[in-house]
Amino acid sequence: MEAGEVRYEVQGPQALLTIDRPKARNALSPGVVRELMAALERAESDAAVRVVVLTGAGEKVFCAGGDLGTMAGDEGFLATHEGRRAYGRLLVRFQELRKPTVARVNGHALAGGLGLVLACDLAVAVDTADLGTPEIDVGLFPMMMMALLQRHLGRKRALELVLTGDRLPAREALTLGLLNRVVPAAELDGAVSTLAGKLAGKSQAVLALGRRAFFTAEDLPLPAALEYLSSQLSLNVLADDAGEGISAFLEKRPPKWHDR
Repeated sequence: MEAGEVRYEVQGPQALLTIDRPKARNALSPGVVRELMAALERAESDAAVRVVVLTGAGEKVFCAGGDLGTMAGDEGFLATHEGRRAYGRLLVRFQELRKPTVARVNGHALAGGLGLVLACDLAVAVDTADLGTPEIDVGLFPMMMMALLQRHLGRKRALELVLTGDRLPAREALTLGLLNRVVPAAELDGAVSTLAGKLAGKSQAVLALGRRAFFTAEDLPLPAALEYLSSQLSLNVLADDAGEGISAFLEKRPPKWHDR
């Protein structure tokens, strides 16, 4: 385990990334964004890591969003703007990662923190967590994370959240599709471990191919999406692990993935 604003720890097949600013409600400082980006690169290059789990320190807050104390910046307008764009690049990097990601939502996920939850493939939350975009209450708007919110919710519900700043209890967020599981705090680690273990047990090559296809097809018109996905299926069936998986199925045995 390493100290810093983001802790990085390998636990079996998973890399656990922990935003470690509990006194600041795990807010997204420029340092947190940089360290999260570096941690993703590290997990990507480590062959032993098969799934990435993101969480926050403590038991109350996953991430409260951007650090308002650093919003103004002291390096000039253009440099400050580039710093804000780094958050957008981080959201994209989560989706570009070749390995699946799980948000371990140990507490409230607000504003840019909700953006991190949405950027992860899957999300498990404690039943006491609230999710929301309260930026409007301090005269701001959730500009970048809104792009992910639009892709998760219908127009009316997404607009209600960003315009009112209301918070959603975890179980309501679950019914809207923002989360995959909601559990009591005592069951959080077990639920995350079970989900991460399932992902770690799949072919990493096929997961990477499938995730990339999912996110690419998401923004294509239906005919273009189907044409693109047919090409990805042709690639998929040529993968070594596709042959192994089919053979294992026919032979009634567990597959032995080669991750290629």
